[in-house]
Amino acid sequence: MSIRIIAIGKKHETWVSEGISRYQERLKKPFMVEWVFLPHSSNDGLKARQDESGRILNRLNDDDFVVLLDERGQNVDSIELSKLLKLPLDKSKSVVIVIGGAYGVDDNLTDRANFVWSLSNLVFPHQLVRLILVEQIYRVQEIAANRPYHHA
Repeated sequence: MSIRIIAIGKKHETWVSEGISRYQERLKKPFMVEWVFLPHSSNDGLKARQDESGRILNRLNDDDFVVLLDERGQNVDSIELSKLLKLPLDKSKSVVIVIGGAYGVDDNLTDRANFVWSLSNLVFPHQLVRLILVEQIYRVQEIAANRPYHHA
């Protein structure tokens, strides 16, 4: 049981890497994060979406709890997110969080997701999404442990 983040794109850029490390160093099992980076498709538009989605789907196990980040997904607050992620982890399931490419993901991947999550109605660059995501996972860990990091 763990949290794996599958992201389309290159490794973290220098400006975001320090922030990600800051939160990731604080994570403890089962909230520790493993990153999987898949390269952008050489195609554009629909073909890129299909190619990238297919490669992501190939990395998923049948029993993974899949959270897809998508601007059209559901907004949840940090407490709801904590409940959402803790439930599969308590059942010894791995959580996989997917950050698709610039063209999004196809319906096959969306259908496979157990939860489609929107960080905000705003659109963020992928590098910034990575930092926000790791901070939120840290916040989820602290909420689950009833520690004072999150002020409700």
